[in-house]
This record gives sequence, C-alpha cells and structure tokens, in this order.
Amino acid sequence: MFTGIIEETGIIKAVKHGARSSQLTISAKRVVEDVKIGDSISTNGVCLTVTTFGKDDFTVDVMPETIRKTNFAQLKPGGAVNLERALRLMDRIGGHLVSGHIDGTGKISKRWEEDNAVWFTISAEDNVLRYLVDKGSVALDGISLTVTTVKPGSFSVSIIPHTQVVTTLLLKNTGDLLNIECDILAKYIEKLNGSRFSDRKIDMDFLAKNNFL
Repeated sequence: MFTGIIEETGIIKAVKHGARSSQLTISAKRVVEDVKIGDSISTNGVCLTVTTFGKDDFTVDVMPETIRKTNFAQLKPGGAVNLERALRLMDRIGGHLVSGHIDGTGKISKRWEEDNAVWFTISAEDNVLRYLVDKGSVALDGISLTVTTVKPGSFSVSIIPHTQVVTTLLLKNTGDLLNIECDILAKYIEKLNGSRFSDRKIDMDFLAKNNFL
C-alpha cells in the first residue's frame, strides 16, 4: 500500500524485453537506502517487487498483464519514473491510500497554465470515470491528486508547484498516456451495493435508518 506522495524520480537504466513481459533496472537513490529483495516499490503508480538491487539501482520484473494495463510498453532507457516505497503504518498519510494496482490508462487531451498551477485534462474510458467524483482522489502515474472536475469522457486535475518539481508530470504533453488508479473505496462500495451476496442496497433510506444522515 502507498500514499501517492512521490519520494523521488528515477531513471530507467535498462529494459530487457521478453515475449510479453519485461525486466526493468531503475537508477534511484532514496528508495534504495533501506531496500530488501521482495520489497514493493511503486513505479509510475504500479506496485512492483524488487528482485535485485545495487547501491544506486534496483531491478523488477513486469508481467504481461501489467504491460497490457499500463503505459509500461512505452518505457525506454533514459526515461523518468515516479518512485515511492511502501507505506509504513507509523507514517502520516499525506495523500490517499493507493494500492499500486492500475485500473487503466488515460490520455492527456489538454494542458495549460494558470498562475502557479499547471492543469491537465485526461481522456479516459467509462470504466475509470465511473469511480471519479469532483474533489475526490485519483492517482496518476502514482501521484496522489485531487480531481477538480469530471465530464463525459474526461476529468481534470491541477498541479501545485511542489508536485511539478518532484514528479514527472511536467515532462508529459498532450497525447501522452498516464497510469490511472481510482480510489479503492469507490470500488468496494460499488461491489457491496451491487453484490448478489448482499441482502440490501445502500441507498438514502438505508443511510437514514442507520443514522448516517
């Protein structure tokens, strides 16, 4: 589990392609300070397991399913990625709970500046947009962000100066793909509300009867 607060950006050192899989070696500093084999590191929002590591890099295996669901097929040596170590329970959660399991990708359809903020509009499929709400949370390439607006076919986010400096977002332009992870709470609520194992629906009457309203 992660928070979406990026610790550093790493550089792709090598990409070794398999038939449908790949192996990445990533240069880094902070996330390898206390790394162990088997540790999880969020890489552009994807939870990956460290298989080997050195003083200033680590290696991970990427499964075919991960390549199908993410923008990893576009990663090349020299490219930058957002990195975050797994959450420790004694840490403050500065972002939101991020599992590192990607729901899909979205394409940047618009980018513009407003004073100290940089705005992005991202086109996405309905199976992603259904879990997004205005002022809700979303992780883009592993970065915890607040959704400003949701419209048919797209949503927008506004990036503060700190996030501009410590992540890869300013390297992105219109047409680029971003990994998207929606708030896991929305998915659990949907499953509970529509589950055939549930004997009741969570609706306004249910909430009122149980003193939630």
